[in-house]
Amino acid sequence: MADQSVNFNGRSFAGVVNEVKDELKEFLQTRITMLKAELGEKMRTFKTALPMIATAVVFLTTAFVLFTLCLVGLISVAFYGNPFRWFLSFIIVAVLYSIVGGMAAAFGLKELRAQGLMPKKTIKVLKEDQIWLQHEARTQV
Repeated sequence: MADQSVNFNGRSFAGVVNEVKDELKEFLQTRITMLKAELGEKMRTFKTALPMIATAVVFLTTAFVLFTLCLVGLISVAFYGNPFRWFLSFIIVAVLYSIVGGMAAAFGLKELRAQGLMPKKTIKVLKEDQIWLQHEARTQV
């Protein structure tokens, strides 16, 4: 009976498969370890920053409301004597805020479309890894 093992540079097919499998496991473990470390670091930063961000949101929202009321009061003086002065003042401020908000939304959407939502760096690294794996598979066979 003939020897059923095929030699690849002095190694059997099973040995080559096991070596590729071990390298793939090591490769994946390295990537997973890197991901876990990065996510852990980001979570620590997030846990530290979250209370400060929440405090800032509360105070800035309060300041915005007070500023808006002051602006409405100031505009209402221009309509002194008009029974609709508060209505007109609130409408003017609402229109002003709508214009500013619409412009901000338009610029923000334009920026998102220009940059895209896909993680380009990660995709590039994964494509390079794919090319490297294909190259390794060709040189092993």
